[in-house]
Amino acid sequence: MPLPGSQKFESVDLAYALHQFRWLIRITIGILLLFNFKIAFQSSKIKSLLCLLLVISSIGFIQMQMMADTMFYQPEQLILKDPSENKIPLDRQIIGIAHGKEAKAYPISFLTYHHQVRDKINDQDVLISYCSVCRSGRVFKPLVNGQPETFRLVGMDQFNAMFEDSKTGSWWRQENGEAITGPLKGQQLEIFPSYQLSLKQWLVLYPNSKIMQADPNFISSYDSLALFEQGKSKGTLTRSDTSSWNNKSWVIGISLNNDHLAIDWNRLQKEKLIAFHLGHSSCVVLLTKTNIDFCAFEIPFAFKEIYINQDTIALDANQFNLKGECLNCPTQTPEKKLNPITAYQEFWHSWKTFHPDSKTY
Repeated sequence: MPLPGSQKFESVDLAYALHQFRWLIRITIGILLLFNFKIAFQSSKIKSLLCLLLVISSIGFIQMQMMADTMFYQPEQLILKDPSENKIPLDRQIIGIAHGKEAKAYPISFLTYHHQVRDKINDQDVLISYCSVCRSGRVFKPLVNGQPETFRLVGMDQFNAMFEDSKTGSWWRQENGEAITGPLKGQQLEIFPSYQLSLKQWLVLYPNSKIMQADPNFISSYDSLALFEQGKSKGTLTRSDTSSWNNKSWVIGISLNNDHLAIDWNRLQKEKLIAFHLGHSSCVVLLTKTNIDFCAFEIPFAFKEIYINQDTIALDANQFNLKGECLNCPTQTPEKKLNPITAYQEFWHSWKTFHPDSKTY
């Protein structure tokens, strides 16, 4: 869990060092407590005994109850259903992934509690993660040095969730999949392309998608986080700011070929479609008619005019759907297809912290 001040200062290496020597520290504290307990008992000082018992109880509570992976558990059973059996409301936000002929959707209200869900899609291992303090959803290939790896939630640094791998104990940042301390420091998990959409919009794109259902063991935990995805959380760390460019304001973050851009959510809601250049590429981000769902694309060909009409993107005489497929082209060729870009909706403080060289639109 975080050290005091660790969300604003670089203290993760100190936290990691303390974690590595945790048993030595615990044993030393235990010996000191036993020594003082003996003195208090021999002197029959009731107040001293009570204070020591209070200290011991507090340490035990912190060690057993305040650990990140005992506050937020992974699903005990991953339940995925076809649309015909789905019980998730269609207006709920999901993180969606597609690979080959398979597509899957994971409700943000579940991910917010679990922080990570492990699954496979088309025989590819995936780790679907979410950090509510950053409002950042990320999907990774959980491979370290070419081998599958498992992770546990270990705490938070710079207001972002951290995971610990099972083999080396290195700590990995949820925002970008980077190992920030430990033996594998500097290594990076590969990002797996994903969408953030309402379930209704996702099923328009992928009508045969599997949908994650609630784990019966965590219903009450899901209920307590139901307002988060709508931006109505009242928590200090998870609340939203409806104004622009404040720490808890929403932005759309886009990365392409090591170039980064943040777009104000309020401006996107007003303009609906924003065309821009990122590096040497022409790109577009758009808001669908739901006024909450968004998509981003790289445009690999020259065009003169662009606009959106009922979730159809018009580029000169050609029309494209939200998968980037041309609807009126005689043949589907690469030069007549928009390339989807993974775009993230998150808090401005998160994007600017982990993308310090990002431009703003």
